[in-house]
Amino acid sequence: MLLFLVRHAIAADASPDRPDASRPLTAAGERKFTEAVRGARRLGWRFDRLYHSPLLRAVQTAELLRPLLDGDSRSLPDLARPPDVEMLAHIEGERVALVGHEPHLSALLAWLTTGEIARGERFPLKKGGMALLSGPPRPGAMELQALVLPKILRKLGA
Repeated sequence: MLLFLVRHAIAADASPDRPDASRPLTAAGERKFTEAVRGARRLGWRFDRLYHSPLLRAVQTAELLRPLLDGDSRSLPDLARPPDVEMLAHIEGERVALVGHEPHLSALLAWLTTGEIARGERFPLKKGGMALLSGPPRPGAMELQALVLPKILRKLGA
């Protein structure tokens, strides 16, 4: 499996009028991530499945990834919490993208590559950043192929 971990794009701050789950992407977040998607396309990155957190900013980020999607997209509530075996059981496909949040995505990256969730801080994903892993989706069984800053993806997409 090729597994793409995607942190949601830049979103509005939470406020008393806007709870965390309802935070939308900012205009700059949408623009920058659209450029990053063009960069990912230049790298030849494509997905046959796309799973996203149900939080608004992840849903909107997943929508912006549609040009790279050859299959279906669906919400996976597990992506809004720390990773576990149950989450992995829901993931199917050969080229899969997961759109989620920090620190959970970094913890997932660490768990899949080292077998230790606690090492997540060693793999920080910036907003709009992407990581590419390959191998069987089991703790300690995947290999990190790329950890790409959103700035680099935007430059590739320019």
